[in-house]
Amino acid sequence: MKYDAIVIGAGPGGYVAGIRLGQFKRKVLVVEKKYIGGVCLNVGCIPTKALIHSAHLLSKIKNAKRTMGLKINDDISYDIETLRKWKDKAVNKLTKGVEFLWKSNGVEWIKGFAKILNENSVEVIKEDGESKIFETENIIIATGSYPAIIPGFEPDGKYIWTSDDAVSLPFIPSKLIILGAGAIGLEFAYIYKNLGSDVEVYELMPQILPGIDKEMADELEKILKKEGIKIYTNAKAKELIKENGKIKMKVEVQNKEQIAEGNVLLLAVGRKPYTAGLNLENINVEIDNRGFIKVDKKRRTNIKNIFAIGDVAGMPLLAHKASREGIVAAEVISGVENEYSPLAVPAVVYTIPELLTVGFSEEEAIQRNLKIKIGKFPFSANGKAVASDEIYGFVKIIVNEENDEIVGIHILGPEASSMAGEASLAVEKRIKAEDLGKCIHPHPTLSEAIMEAAENVHKRAIHIVNK
Repeated sequence: MKYDAIVIGAGPGGYVAGIRLGQFKRKVLVVEKKYIGGVCLNVGCIPTKALIHSAHLLSKIKNAKRTMGLKINDDISYDIETLRKWKDKAVNKLTKGVEFLWKSNGVEWIKGFAKILNENSVEVIKEDGESKIFETENIIIATGSYPAIIPGFEPDGKYIWTSDDAVSLPFIPSKLIILGAGAIGLEFAYIYKNLGSDVEVYELMPQILPGIDKEMADELEKILKKEGIKIYTNAKAKELIKENGKIKMKVEVQNKEQIAEGNVLLLAVGRKPYTAGLNLENINVEIDNRGFIKVDKKRRTNIKNIFAIGDVAGMPLLAHKASREGIVAAEVISGVENEYSPLAVPAVVYTIPELLTVGFSEEEAIQRNLKIKIGKFPFSANGKAVASDEIYGFVKIIVNEENDEIVGIHILGPEASSMAGEASLAVEKRIKAEDLGKCIHPHPTLSEAIMEAAENVHKRAIHIVNK
């Protein structure tokens, strides 16, 4: 039972690597310990977006009744069981799609825990304890990550949740405390606020979404606060007490201690690479001081025929980054010259409005000693946004003044994620702001805001007063 490659993990890195290997007619086995699609497809990207879509619809209907004169006679509410089924239906459809694609490309898979015995042997232990050893020419580690835990704040599934618990909608707490204002924390804040929870978010760093362009993060914080989500930055959790069906969290905010009370605490303080049980220490695969597997541009580890992709192989922890790395590793194994070396990886926070960021933030560009020009355009001046009553946010384009090349695009606004392709292409190919401004965009569309922001770099935007 010898394979050209064994892929350990079936998330967006692993299952994609399996498909690409199959396309090259390689004999491939995917080993997955829990579920096809990994965290992203089952308890991450897809189900959270299904819930955000539902929560946004609920909010839109309520606002449309008030602002557009739409007559809705019944009270607007939801059935949590049907909502769960809707979310699960989306997940099941996509996991079955992956299985179909595997089968169509000759990819085999087995459920079990993988242990790498050496560079050419993998032991798979099934849930019933049965063990099998498989021989292979290559190994791809795609085991992903898991929620980070703070000592003293260990999840119990009842009072203290991880994102895995929150996405299953066990119930809608009257008061939800969220620790961490990264993408995961803010997305669940939006979901649960619109489903009826009173939500408070506490972030250790001075701004929400640490590392994101500060102007964009600050504007999103204002919008979320306006929607009724309470947000505290420079907030350090000190102690947690569970009593009488509630939680009390001692937290130091701006150097002043206070008590946050609620029904549930959601931990959203980041994720850690999953390497447990792989036996990496005994086969001498190198790991960095944060626990990530070290890889080169071809995604090879220090052992030539062992590769690592996705969350387990370093930042950023994004599904599309994992998928691209999976394609690179699969093609290298198949004899195709390829490497992973993007100029920028886009990232989206799926709150409403959405926040897209690709390339340098303003702060990053300045730190790199670039002389920059900035173009902006607000959605309040965009025809499609006004007609849709979604006018919050703006587009921000950062340009290297020396050559007019775009080095960063940040979009806070409706359907920002749908404009990620254009933004990524502009940054990756270092398109000039003048050229992007000359590219005709259809009217009325939200994407016109990108064109106008590019024109604003040179103070030539049409639908605003250029400053």
